[in-house]
Amino acid sequence: MCPLLKYINFSFAILIIGLLSSCAPTKDKAIGVIVENAMVVTAREEASNIGIEILKNGGNAWDAMMATELALAVSYPNAGNIGGGGFMVYRTNEGEIGALDYREKAPKKAYRDMYLDSSGNVIPNKSINGAMAVGVPGTIAGIFEAHRKFGKLSVKEIIQPVIDLANRGVVVTEKEAERIAKYQEIFGKINKDSILLQNNWKAGDTIKYKALAKTLVRIQKNGEDEFYKGETAKILTKFIQDNGGIINHEDLSSYKPVWRKPVSFNYDNLRIISMSPPSSGGITLAQIFNTIEPYDLQKYGHNSVKAIQVITEAERRAYADRNFFLGDPDFVSIPTKQMMSKDYAKNRMQNFSFKKATPSSEVAHGVIEIIESTETTHYSIVDQYGNAVAVTTTLNGNYGSKLYSNELGFFLNNEMDDFSSKPGVPNMFGLIGAKANEIQPEKRMLSSMSPTIVEKDGKLFMVVGTPGGSTIITSVLQTILNVHEYGMPMQEAINQPRFHHQWLPDEVIFEPNGFSSKILDTLKGKGYNVKEQETLILGKVEGILVLPDGRLEGGADRRGDDKAVGF
Repeated sequence: MCPLLKYINFSFAILIIGLLSSCAPTKDKAIGVIVENAMVVTAREEASNIGIEILKNGGNAWDAMMATELALAVSYPNAGNIGGGGFMVYRTNEGEIGALDYREKAPKKAYRDMYLDSSGNVIPNKSINGAMAVGVPGTIAGIFEAHRKFGKLSVKEIIQPVIDLANRGVVVTEKEAERIAKYQEIFGKINKDSILLQNNWKAGDTIKYKALAKTLVRIQKNGEDEFYKGETAKILTKFIQDNGGIINHEDLSSYKPVWRKPVSFNYDNLRIISMSPPSSGGITLAQIFNTIEPYDLQKYGHNSVKAIQVITEAERRAYADRNFFLGDPDFVSIPTKQMMSKDYAKNRMQNFSFKKATPSSEVAHGVIEIIESTETTHYSIVDQYGNAVAVTTTLNGNYGSKLYSNELGFFLNNEMDDFSSKPGVPNMFGLIGAKANEIQPEKRMLSSMSPTIVEKDGKLFMVVGTPGGSTIITSVLQTILNVHEYGMPMQEAINQPRFHHQWLPDEVIFEPNGFSSKILDTLKGKGYNVKEQETLILGKVEGILVLPDGRLEGGADRRGDDKAVGF
């Protein structure tokens, strides 16, 4: 065979091999719902649909916020609420950013040691169950305040679909049936009379929320004053006091939401905008991102040993500072500038080594001179005008204080447990607080809720948030990293298994079955206390990603009944 023929045959073989290899199967990445104009992502399809309905009718993101928040109170009563509170971060289509704090407040009769016995010990469950656990609700004031500043449609038009949903009823899902069954016994212990959710509800049943519908009709007619000064306020305060609580008419009538300046910081070519105190989310996110920025996570690989080490050690140090320094900025001085400094973050990692874990006993708060439920809920909205809102709202624990008003049709929060009942003693979720978060009258309790908006090269890039208590911050962090560092679509980024560290207890929690035994064994060998918790879901992220062509990808967490809807 002549040399030329040999060369042609060899080249042809290389070409065939190259073609075959290029056609080799690759792992498909999960892609969420993609739409042209607008997107709403929530914990329940019913709420997402109502939010989108409002947008289709010409409303904007804040109109959809009011409708979505109230629809979650109907369709997702374990966390959606009008008896709780929350935070909203926004970005207008012109790039203006802002934040609204409608977090619950301590009643005027609250005091520092109200959950301690005569010996100074925490009274079990007093800050968790029943009327004494209830903070002054902020949800209704919050959504009306946001609508007053930005809304387009009438309140009547916005609330009517929610009233219709409450009267029509909501179909019980498998997950909801399991959740209701789990809390049947405690509902009976906390409430004097049998409540709606004590019925033997099964998946496929329809629950009609008639009492809540009547409450919403009054709010639709009379506005926020109905909840804080009207008939609803009178019924609510009497109900709380009849059950041993201390909230009174003055607590409700004097409640006001607060516009805050959001926390904003840069990571690579991203600008991350998140909630400011009394949320710990923004500052803690900033500290973690600043700490990991010098490390090449992309090179280490997604959820590799090295990447997990860097993120875990950054979290360890940031949560130590969170628990000590953060609280309600109207009551305590917070060293925000220092905590968000890149130099400070670098100094905090000086004792980090890839060879072994840094024990939390060796990590105190920094040298510059804070608790909470996994059953929050988050929703993300981008409207057809280019406005974006990220909202996280909560009752704190599942069904809050478990105290339910049959006459009004909703559960009340147990947010008082988010205060430090006693500095140095962990709350129901293992977070240890300090003096900055001690109970004071009219003070807002510290939160981990982290509604977050991300810009890339000056343009809207991502809207993201999650429930998960102390795991909120780390779930938001990892979702952003999955998109930015590892090039994942939004749905793929949300689907990924997650891990969490919060300084104390000194353990790294991993989602079950998401990490190889080799990785976990390697981390154990380096001194990490690895824990896979079967019962813990590390967040249920709701995210929207703006694609290069301007379309929107909505990602809804597979861990719940969550749904992205758009047009």
